[in-house]
Amino acid sequence: MRIKTKLTLGVGLLFAMIALLTVLSANQINKLSNDAKNILADNYNTVDYCRQMLDALNDDISNPQQQKKFRESLTKQTKTITEVGEKEITDSIQADFAQIINNPDDRTLHKTIQKDITSAMLLNMQAIQLKNGVAQKTAENAIYWIAITGTFCFIVAFTLFVNLPSNIANPIRELTESIKQIAAKNYSRRVHFEQHNEFGELAKSFNTMAEKLEEYSSSSLAKLMMEKKRIETLINNMSEPVIGLDENQTILFMNDVALKIAGLQKENVVGKPIHTIAERNDLIKTLIQDLPENETADKRTKSLPIKIYADSKESYFEKEIIPIKITPTGEQTETHIGDVILLQNITPYKELDFAKTNFIATVSHELKTPISSIKMSLQLLENKQIGELNTEQRSLLESITDDTARLLKITGELLNMTQVESGTIQISIVPAEVREMVEYAVNATKAAAEQKQINFEVRIADNLPQVLADNEKTAWVLTNLLSNAIRYSYDNATVYIDVTAADHKVQFSVTDTGKGISPQYLDKIFERYFRIPGTKKEGTGLGLSISKEFIQAQGGDIAVKSDLGAGSTFSFSLNSLQKNKPDNLST
Repeated sequence: MRIKTKLTLGVGLLFAMIALLTVLSANQINKLSNDAKNILADNYNTVDYCRQMLDALNDDISNPQQQKKFRESLTKQTKTITEVGEKEITDSIQADFAQIINNPDDRTLHKTIQKDITSAMLLNMQAIQLKNGVAQKTAENAIYWIAITGTFCFIVAFTLFVNLPSNIANPIRELTESIKQIAAKNYSRRVHFEQHNEFGELAKSFNTMAEKLEEYSSSSLAKLMMEKKRIETLINNMSEPVIGLDENQTILFMNDVALKIAGLQKENVVGKPIHTIAERNDLIKTLIQDLPENETADKRTKSLPIKIYADSKESYFEKEIIPIKITPTGEQTETHIGDVILLQNITPYKELDFAKTNFIATVSHELKTPISSIKMSLQLLENKQIGELNTEQRSLLESITDDTARLLKITGELLNMTQVESGTIQISIVPAEVREMVEYAVNATKAAAEQKQINFEVRIADNLPQVLADNEKTAWVLTNLLSNAIRYSYDNATVYIDVTAADHKVQFSVTDTGKGISPQYLDKIFERYFRIPGTKKEGTGLGLSISKEFIQAQGGDIAVKSDLGAGSTFSFSLNSLQKNKPDNLST
């Protein structure tokens, strides 16, 4: 329990007990007062009135003044009747008084009225004695409850008096002794408070301070300088450029390789904000583009390769920003203390990639010419004017024709992929008719569809605008999607081609009713060379990847939706040609 809570509860309890004792005492005193008032206000006054009536009766009742005195006392008596039987006695006195006024010398009436007045006095005297007993009982109860309550309050107050000061003073005494030990350089001293209160938090902070002091005390300046030199030597001998920043993005170090490729001098950059250096150095400006502006980033970030002139040639580097976070001694929360910008030289890998791309392009181009010649020779062999072929020869011819078409498709995809990898995609975006591209793709895949008796259902929205696209590459993408739909559809199925327009976009969709794609493969379907496990090993696995590159190069998007067992829908959207309206035209 927290100290503030303890004090609040202790003082509050004392206040409550004082209030309880006060209320109880006041209540009991009030009861005694009421009992005393009852005796004085009712019975005592009646006795006094009766005494005055006896005095008037004995002092010559025939005297008008005595009669007036008797009448006034009797009137007051009639207003203070409280006891049982007192009213009848008072009525009898009134009747006797009425008679004695007419016969003041009648001694019998004198005795009768004296007897009635004495009876009234006796009745009230008995009432006074009874009420006095009640008041005495009330006083005894008051003394009892006040004594019980006072004893309880004393016990609680004494308990607080004994325990509360020690609960506060003992931890302070222990903490004071520990501080003296720390002042005497005894940094191993610790405070152990188990309470979950202010003292517990103070002990935790004190122990953290002691741990840090002990850690700093155990280290020496010479040792720290040696470690610093070792780390600087290690960083400077790295073959990769490295830049170190503190939490304020001030440059702590740049190794020799980083200084060389940036064309900077160490004395001009160390200790200065990297944004200031970036204002006059384009390479540094590029390197800090992905640098986090706050301390929330806790993961490494990578960017696309950067082309830098280094080692007397164009070189490629992969940038990686590594946030540096530590947990200080005695604490539990990580603290961001800076970032490291690391450049990894990937020039040899890029050169190998370029060589691979050039090799594939050369081979594909060289193969395309003889394959085209083979296809032409096959077409000539199919001409009956050259000669008739028997059944076996025709079967072989058809097999060679299929293989030739497959080879032509593969070499075409490889050539397209070399354009993608080399970044030399030639895009010619012009206004194009949607219907013409769809008809071209349908006609190009019609023969393959007829072999499996697959029907095309083309649904093109009315009044479609022209699309801004590369006609040839868009038709290639649409043809590739239709070829895939035919390949994975069942015989006698239907492939749906839908074209719609919305939000300045024209969307093409190809839907089949095949077996669909499993959900775990949907995010990989557009990756290069990816093939869904268990499918027929046809093609290169490049068609969808090339389609994605072609569509994105035209400013469009491509996506897939699939339900396993119910088919797939591949769709892509391109910008439509919209006529600009005048600014002041209201619609």
